[in-house]
Amino acid sequence: MNIRDLEYIVETANHKSFSKAASYLYVSQPALSMQIKKFEDYHNIIIFERSPHNFIITETGKKVIEIARNLILESRKIKEISKLSQDKYGGDLKIAAFPTLAPYFFLKSIPLITKNFNKLKLFLIEEKTHNIIEELKSGNIDIAFLAEHSYGKEFKSKKVFTEEFLLAVNINHPLAKKKIIKRNDIEGSSLMLLEEGHCLRNQALEVCDIIGAHENSDFRASSLETLRQMVAIDAGITLIPEIAAISNKNIRYLKIKDGATRTISLVYRKDYYREELVRNIHILIANQLK
Repeated sequence: MNIRDLEYIVETANHKSFSKAASYLYVSQPALSMQIKKFEDYHNIIIFERSPHNFIITETGKKVIEIARNLILESRKIKEISKLSQDKYGGDLKIAAFPTLAPYFFLKSIPLITKNFNKLKLFLIEEKTHNIIEELKSGNIDIAFLAEHSYGKEFKSKKVFTEEFLLAVNINHPLAKKKIIKRNDIEGSSLMLLEEGHCLRNQALEVCDIIGAHENSDFRASSLETLRQMVAIDAGITLIPEIAAISNKNIRYLKIKDGATRTISLVYRKDYYREELVRNIHILIANQLK
């Protein structure tokens, strides 16, 4: 048994496909399938039931996969510890954030990290929240910046900042001249929101409940930038988190009295061994974004 065999098994389970796992690992599918079969034969177990139309992980397989994940993590720790013996603030660091945060937050935070920890090699990942959580669990991501909620007992989180949701309207909109709007100013209004799968969509729907607005069911955007451009051409109004309120001559961002906020936290595994580095990165960014 070697770590590469375990990676074949874990990635096949992750992708629920031999071919996708092979592509992810840059090996041929026959080679990956053969190696997994050899592992199964050697241990006299079946991990995956092979069928043209179904992908099934056996009960035994689920237990093996869980152990394999842990062994892979531990092997990675050994590699990183050997690097850190030279410099505890050096080595690789994989950082993730979700799409409606990453482009704006990374712009502010990454220069701070590289300036203060110039021996770190950063890898930046933009991915949806549920995928980030899975990658954190598997050790493919070290730390992540996520909207605060219950992540699971295997994680720690540290609050970084809290921001308001702003109402974005075209400069010609009747509300554009106001600096702060009240609930009765927008009660019953129709707001453009993101499509399913974005955590910001769920947050925006909660804000809609608070302010008495509802979703424009005729339009759903794939990104904040699409929403912003729709407001710029006066096609509707939307909610934008404060960090993403980029200046545009055709848009006004309005504060909502007694509106809603979201909290962004730094999230990492409880057993992540670079606690001191995480703590210092958190202090650095949190102080900057106060």
